[in-house]
Amino acid sequence: MNQFTFMVNFKIQKVKLKIVFENGEFKEIIIKEVLGKKPLDAQNVKKFKKVVELYRDDIIRKWIDFFVYNIDFSPEKITKKL
Repeated sequence: MNQFTFMVNFKIQKVKLKIVFENGEFKEIIIKEVLGKKPLDAQNVKKFKKVVELYRDDIIRKWIDFFVYNIDFSPEKITKKL
């Protein structure tokens, strides 16, 4: 099982995000609270999971580029309606 872990800030809220793969296949997205930080409310968790599912491949590619190949990239702003 492979896991890609991220810390995500959303306004004043912060969560820990894990994208889990098993045998090379996407398995699930896990969102956990961060101690001492305000968690996402239920509505934003649902929206956030949808964004991560849609952009999962790009997120993983950028994670690998940054942490494995030391390639910097600019943040991406998503402006289209999902």
